[in-house]
Amino acid sequence: MRTHETAKIACISCTHSPFTPPETTEWVLSTLSNMKGLTHFGHLGDVFEASAASIHNDSNDTGIHTLEDEYEHAHDLLSAIRSVLPTDCKLWINKGNHDANLEAQDPRRVPKRFRSLVHWTMHPTFSGEFRKWLWIPYEKSERGVMNIGQCAFYHGFESGPSSDETEGLQMLNAMSPAQRQTYRLMVRGHTHRPIPPTQMRRTTRIPLPFWYANVGTCGPLNPVWMTRKDTTQWGSSILVVECRVDRPSRLVGKCWSAELIRKSQ
Repeated sequence: MRTHETAKIACISCTHSPFTPPETTEWVLSTLSNMKGLTHFGHLGDVFEASAASIHNDSNDTGIHTLEDEYEHAHDLLSAIRSVLPTDCKLWINKGNHDANLEAQDPRRVPKRFRSLVHWTMHPTFSGEFRKWLWIPYEKSERGVMNIGQCAFYHGFESGPSSDETEGLQMLNAMSPAQRQTYRLMVRGHTHRPIPPTQMRRTTRIPLPFWYANVGTCGPLNPVWMTRKDTTQWGSSILVVECRVDRPSRLVGKCWSAELIRKSQ
């Protein structure tokens, strides 16, 4: 029997509104609606594509869309997800690099004097939904992490073939000593490559008491703007985690279990 000290968490990443495939949205909603006892739901970032705020907004060759189109699509997606979750489910979003581009002090994007007006939490129509979610900063530090028990959730920064493991260790080192405990599960998205919970290793023969996982992408799997790059390892998935809720320093042993649920391609 689940107690108040146990969390059941589901998370996804990289929906890239307005390019989330409808069939992927249907799969996410159907899968979540069949889960019982969820206490937390996290979106690990890149909610928006953000190309509409770039001077290169036609570079994806899918036609021009507006930033308001991105906000409307993301609003409807997050609202639909929330509708299939328990009413007391705790909601959070780790901002991704695409989301952070809308806030970046970059003249190739939204001019500084207009940023406060176009921010998604300020939109007169769609901000109500966005404000129902806790938004975690896009920072390679403890501020950019959602910690629940021994599990740490963040968007991700590097995209190399071994970056899940190396960045997991980097994020651990960036945490305070109270959070830098053994048996941690480091979960991210960003690379679009789903990876089930995997133990980190010092060498092939020496395991470390840490794990990493990647939830892949719920965005397009073969976008036209990636035709010259390898997307064969991309996939859509949901990570489901059950863990004890307490400070990591007070937890003894591995106090979590996790399963990666992949959408068939």
